[in-house]
Amino acid sequence: MNHVADIACGMPKAELHLHIEGSLEPELAFALAERNRVALPYSSVEALRAAYEFQDLQSFLDIYYAGASVLLREQDFYDLTYAYFQRAAADHVVHAEIFFDPQTHTARGVPLEVVLDGIERAQADAARELGVSSRLILCFLRHLSEADAFATLAEATPHRHRIHGIGLDSSERGHPPSKFARVFARCRDLGLPCVAHAGEEGPPAYIWEALDLLQVRRIDHGVRALEDARLVQRLREQRIPLTVCPLSNVKLRVFPDMKQHNLKQLLDAGLAVTVNSDDPAYFGGYVNDNIRAVQDALDLSVADWHRIARASFEASFVDERTRQSWIAGLDAHVAHVTAA
Repeated sequence: MNHVADIACGMPKAELHLHIEGSLEPELAFALAERNRVALPYSSVEALRAAYEFQDLQSFLDIYYAGASVLLREQDFYDLTYAYFQRAAADHVVHAEIFFDPQTHTARGVPLEVVLDGIERAQADAARELGVSSRLILCFLRHLSEADAFATLAEATPHRHRIHGIGLDSSERGHPPSKFARVFARCRDLGLPCVAHAGEEGPPAYIWEALDLLQVRRIDHGVRALEDARLVQRLREQRIPLTVCPLSNVKLRVFPDMKQHNLKQLLDAGLAVTVNSDDPAYFGGYVNDNIRAVQDALDLSVADWHRIARASFEASFVDERTRQSWIAGLDAHVAHVTAA
């Protein structure tokens, strides 16, 4: 066993890049399909899992949206979300900021309130039973139109008190952040902090757009930032966090293998980097699985992992007192395990 990986996995941390629909494990997908009498285009759990070989982001999304078809009722969203929290708690995640895609569900006739009720009930139970706090971030699907995003925002506005942020996800190629500048301006008017996927498959220019036009507080992925020295300087100076998802990046061929991942270069450039699981059911693991894969390939130090965990708390959308309490707990934990 890798001693540094063990220490890193044991650190309290926040997860800031997790698509709840992407935590749908094949076993639960088949159980929900049976409960809801939905036919999946796969003969078994094994056949579905075998289909998780992706050439790019779009080939993943095709299966991702097919899997979401089993999510129909409040209890489905509860079961999905609580199952994620159980895995997160086992990985010492004390806080999670969860993405959800309402358009994926409302397009199938599932009311937004049903989605929110199921997720929110799981959030409450996870806080009480598992000690995991959470926030909910509504994401717009960027392959759909601006008008569709505005319609979704109008539907979500009566539930403003249940939503803690706005994001932008789905296929990046050909759908720059600028496409949604007016939608995000309205979200900011509502007081919602914004994030966006940028610089995964898309170029550094998409990160600039996310910062300048969407005025995001975090960049989801952002691994292509190193292609632009001026952008790196800005991210460093403004302490803009990057929510990096290593296993996802390898699974979607952003990097050919983990040894080629640029996470260490991002850290060495002085950037605020966090490690997250993205769509863990599809990409091979949850937060600690990502940590172990990175450590095996890149041999980070305990200090590196301490920085990463600390950045996850610093980037969370919580009040300062809560943030500092988490950081103090992390610092004390690291001091204890490294002194042993």
